[in-house]
Amino acid sequence: MKLYAISDLHLRHADNRQALQTLPFFPDDWLIVAGDVGETLSEMDFMLRTLTARFRQVIWVPGNHELWTLPSEQPSLKGDARYQRLVALCRSHGALTPEDPYVRWPGEGPHRVIVPMFLGYDYSFRPDHVPAEKALDWAMEENLLCTDEVLLHPEPYGTRTEWCIARVEATRARLESLPAGCSTILINHYPLRHEHVWLPRIPRFSIWCGTKRTEDWHARYRAEVVVTGHLHIPFTQWRDGVRFEEVSLGYPSQWKHRGGIERCLREILPGAPRKSP
Repeated sequence: MKLYAISDLHLRHADNRQALQTLPFFPDDWLIVAGDVGETLSEMDFMLRTLTARFRQVIWVPGNHELWTLPSEQPSLKGDARYQRLVALCRSHGALTPEDPYVRWPGEGPHRVIVPMFLGYDYSFRPDHVPAEKALDWAMEENLLCTDEVLLHPEPYGTRTEWCIARVEATRARLESLPAGCSTILINHYPLRHEHVWLPRIPRFSIWCGTKRTEDWHARYRAEVVVTGHLHIPFTQWRDGVRFEEVSLGYPSQWKHRGGIERCLREILPGAPRKSP
């Protein structure tokens, strides 16, 4: 029994939709989908119908693209109302979400809890000399402006930062209540640590990539593996004995050279142990 992960399916691209349908069946295995499935409810439904038929259990966390409110889509749900609609859609297909109880991994090995999270970002992934109120100006100096600023609404919160803080605090309380003896598999769309935001072509895009409020969560909450997406640059890195996996598929031009979508699935558990130096 294995736990796999993938993110950033971006199903508005026909090549990505077609690729998803070519995945073989993994009837004994679980799959993490770490956000950015697409921009519409129909794309979410397509993902859920396709992947719940292929895996024993699907676990989803939202990316920023799922939370966009497109003018063309009805009903026009914004912010938390849209998120709750996505949660309801997942539940209708039997997929787990950040709003469900954390489940224990049923495969072999020690006591592990699967922790899907929705945390957001607060513009704190920026240099120390850039004040919070100047973060957008700093990015726009390089002609960068994330589409979130137009399409990702924070209602009922006043700002995306306020929404992020609320999500972080609510998730922190749940994590603090976990039994001390269990390890975790932490899942979030955005990186938990600023150092993992490596975007050589657009480094100032970092402000839309997470929050420094989670910098120590891998250690504080006994993570065995941290699973994230968003960057479209897959990697495996280690910090404090914890494995960090960026599991993006990305746009067709970014994944086709990697040998097909099945090869883009990342094995999280049991996973390869760290090699000795």
